[in-house]
Amino acid sequence: MDIVQIISFLIGLSILIFVVFLIVTGRLKERYSLLWLISAIFICLLSLSRGLLEYLSYKIGIYYPPSLLFLSGVLFLLALNISFSVTISRLSSRIDVLAQEIALIKEKIKC
Repeated sequence: MDIVQIISFLIGLSILIFVVFLIVTGRLKERYSLLWLISAIFICLLSLSRGLLEYLSYKIGIYYPPSLLFLSGVLFLLALNISFSVTISRLSSRIDVLAQEIALIKEKIKC
């Protein structure tokens, strides 16, 4: 194993351990952690198996196999941003409905 593989594996493993810690302590909900867990496992698998990393990178058309790890990181961040945008949009709509309901309740109390 070379230094890039070791560093990649340690990064993936540390992300995996940290996410599990956040889940166990209740600071991260399970539905939000799935993307983190999948990406950490993916990084660990690719960093341990150089053959798999080279095979996948050449099939995709990447000529420097460690670049696949960086590509997967960028794609992960893109997926995470989309996931958070959907969540924020849903919560924003919910806040609008709740604010309207509170205004109606305050109006009923005044009368």
